[in-house]
Amino acid sequence: MEPKPYVPLTNVMDLLLDAICVVDVEGRYRFVSAAFERIFGYAPAEVIGRPMIELVHPEDRERTLQTAAEIMAGQPKPHFENRYVRKDGKIVHVMWSARWSEADQVRIAVAHDITEIKRAQSMQAALFAISEAANADGDLQALFRRIHDIVDGLLPARNLFVALYDEDKDELSFPYYVDEHDTAPAPCRLDSGTLSAEVIRSGQALLLTPDHELPPVAAARSHQSIGKASLDWLGVPLRSSRGVIGALVVQAYAGDVRYSEKDKALLQFVSTQIASAIVRKQTDTWLQYIALHDPLTGLPNRELFHERMKAALAATRRDDQQLALLYVDLDGFKRVNDGYGHPVGDLLLQAVSQRIRHCVRESDTVGRIGGDEFVVLLHGIARPDDAADVAEAIRSSLGQAFDLAGHRLQISCSIGIAIHPQHGDDNRQLIRHADEAMYAAKKGGGDRLLLAD
Repeated sequence: MEPKPYVPLTNVMDLLLDAICVVDVEGRYRFVSAAFERIFGYAPAEVIGRPMIELVHPEDRERTLQTAAEIMAGQPKPHFENRYVRKDGKIVHVMWSARWSEADQVRIAVAHDITEIKRAQSMQAALFAISEAANADGDLQALFRRIHDIVDGLLPARNLFVALYDEDKDELSFPYYVDEHDTAPAPCRLDSGTLSAEVIRSGQALLLTPDHELPPVAAARSHQSIGKASLDWLGVPLRSSRGVIGALVVQAYAGDVRYSEKDKALLQFVSTQIASAIVRKQTDTWLQYIALHDPLTGLPNRELFHERMKAALAATRRDDQQLALLYVDLDGFKRVNDGYGHPVGDLLLQAVSQRIRHCVRESDTVGRIGGDEFVVLLHGIARPDDAADVAEAIRSSLGQAFDLAGHRLQISCSIGIAIHPQHGDDNRQLIRHADEAMYAAKKGGGDRLLLAD
């Protein structure tokens, strides 16, 4: 049997999945096989004579030129990796096996596309990084910034925001919003008609580009993006054990960044981990909050109040100022609990805390340290009479009737005042003097204020 006719070498090379490239001493393409177009998007005729370095990712050019010089110096490179920018603008990761031909004065290299391998590695690394971020120190904003960095390592994410939905309040808020054109919008309802609200309501990812239109059902409910209209918009639901808690959105305004179905799948892949990280951080934040705040009024509890008082005393000593502590106790609170029940008593305590806060500055601290006992820390007062003026404002405010749960309640309060450094130089001394003055005011009939002896 006669052998089949010889197949030309160029035909064999064109059948390979990897691309064969020949680059001359000036760094220009002399030959590329047919697979070059599959990997890089350019037909061979479009690159012959063109400088190789023009196609290399800008961040990898210096390293690539250094490696090319080493190859030309006689050092073969069997496993060199770098990134190229495809004709369509996407990034492709390439593993090169290259050597120099001294006789022909050309570099001969084989390009193997490892983009999918790199993508899989990046996704696994992203999941690990998100898990680390969820357990790291810092608040939600720190977590959001880290998530932004992680997502930006997976796909272009110059413009990214997180929308979170509070079902109890029916409120959609935007706690993290980075955009080159707009600032974070105000909270809105879930039926606001925004694209992010539709992602949360439907629980489905949305990709909108000039080639991807909004599905008819979604279009009937949703009709607007937030702020300046984007060219490409990609949003995925953040789904946790609680259900859909929000949406993660990236958007682009120019044609240099385009999102695809692959990008949507990639963002969906990490979205569950991101949602879990957010829920964990929210839980940690809440636990830290309730550990230091009174759960009924939201005021600092005894521990946090003492911490703030120590810090205030240190600042007062440093700046040679005065500080006042008011100890407030409600007169007749037990009668309210006995006569109207504890639920009404709780409403009264919440209303009292609000009225006290309205009587002081933002820089002052109001705390609840017992059943119907409140403390107020007044920073940087000029004279003791300033503290007495604030105490009188509180006494007068609490003396006004409260309309709660269909009941009209009337109470009063007794207030003791201690001044630093006149009545002590530490927490214990000031609280003891203010407490004693408060009890003296209460024994005197209540509804009054007294300065400590």
